[in-house]
Amino acid sequence: MAGPGGAVRGRFAVVGGGIAGVTCAEKLAAEFPSEDIFLVTASPVIKAVTNFKQVSKTLEEFDVEEQPSSLLEKRYPNIRVIQSGVKQLKSDEHKIYTEDGKEFIYEKLCLCAGAKPKLIVEGNPYVLGIRDTDSAQAFQKNLAQAERIVVVGNGGIALELVYEIQGCEVIWAIKDKAIGNTFFDAGAAEFLLPKLTAGSQEAPIECKRTKYTVEGSEEKGRSPGASDKLGSALGPDWHEGLHLKGTQEFSHKVHIEILCEVKKIHLQQEFIQLQQTSLTFPKGEKNVEADEVLWPVYVELTNGKIYGCNFIVSATGVVPNVEPFLDGNNFAVGEDGGLQVDKHMHTSLPDVFAAGDICTAAWEPSPVWHQMRLWTQARQMGWYAAKCMAAEALGESVDMDFSFELFAHITKFFNYKVVVLGKYNAQGLGSEHELMLRCTKGHEYIKVVMQNGRMMGAVLIGETDLEETFENLILNQMDLSAYGEDLLNPDIDIEDYFD
Repeated sequence: MAGPGGAVRGRFAVVGGGIAGVTCAEKLAAEFPSEDIFLVTASPVIKAVTNFKQVSKTLEEFDVEEQPSSLLEKRYPNIRVIQSGVKQLKSDEHKIYTEDGKEFIYEKLCLCAGAKPKLIVEGNPYVLGIRDTDSAQAFQKNLAQAERIVVVGNGGIALELVYEIQGCEVIWAIKDKAIGNTFFDAGAAEFLLPKLTAGSQEAPIECKRTKYTVEGSEEKGRSPGASDKLGSALGPDWHEGLHLKGTQEFSHKVHIEILCEVKKIHLQQEFIQLQQTSLTFPKGEKNVEADEVLWPVYVELTNGKIYGCNFIVSATGVVPNVEPFLDGNNFAVGEDGGLQVDKHMHTSLPDVFAAGDICTAAWEPSPVWHQMRLWTQARQMGWYAAKCMAAEALGESVDMDFSFELFAHITKFFNYKVVVLGKYNAQGLGSEHELMLRCTKGHEYIKVVMQNGRMMGAVLIGETDLEETFENLILNQMDLSAYGEDLLNPDIDIEDYFD
């Protein structure tokens, strides 16, 4: 419906075509079938959740599918997709201005614009961030001509990347003592390492995920670091269907540099002028051979080592994409740069909600939940934000969604199923906690975090079938002191015990 001055008026508007935004728009469209729901997104494709499966009370599995926005409009005829970036938000006037010159007036707005990669250095053509499908494909193209790359970062994308790459030397620089610090402790990292150094890769577990790409969207002659409009985050198994192979004939060749960060990046010419020595790919523990090869770019690490490579992958996390919305709007912003939201996903401004990577949960969380910028939380927040918007529009009250009672995430690393629950790394528990472990090399790794006889968190790697039992034990906070070490005794069927 047209408003004053050619502005289009709608009861609900959502910004962002990622998992949070699409889930929010779908839920609103279902709740208000006679209302137009505007979904503003800079990308011609949207991210849809498919094959959703509720594994347990709080654990969920789903596929993320890229689809043309027309499919979303077909499924929900009252969703209007506006393919354009947001130029400006005037929250006091309830108006959004898009980059293609249009104006939209909303009653309730949800910002789900996601986050962008935190690049170690901006504007360097040899530094590549991997965040969305376009950047993942640009990475694949560059890798096909590469003999050596440097990967910087220790989160989920770095972990998957380093495992998937074949035929290319990988120098992996991490600031922590052990790999996968976001998800694991040193014990779990130790359990996974043999998979990384194995000569050949096993066949991946079958992935049923459809890929959709926009025809004609491939650009000729892109430089390695060039990035277009910000796409939405990659979903699980983003590397499936990408051919991640370099120029060499070997499978894995990974060297990990721990406890270091990037000090400086030198282009070839600068490096020659420096008259410094770079190192070859380490063969043994104490290898310090000088490298005779001239590389396009060099990475100087804080531990004093310099490595040459074809390009650098920056996988050092994300920063909430708040830029287009801050100008002229007095949003409360969290320490991590996200828009602060209360327990009803409401920002500090009237009628403006936020969900997914762009927001910072500013409510008092459950003792066993914390925010992490993951696709599972993006879906839960998008769905719950729509519920809160609907309730507010109808003058009803809404209870906090159960998914915020317990942190629960299921994923796959190095071909192992990985489940993390609650305070799985004893986050915020101080020294007043103890760990219990069970590990069968190459098969399973189980760690539980206990505090005052109660289970506070768990990491399950492999086919343990314990996720539901542990989820219940964390949720009901039963005193388990009497069981002691038997809690993880493989000869006791703990599932039957607590059913």
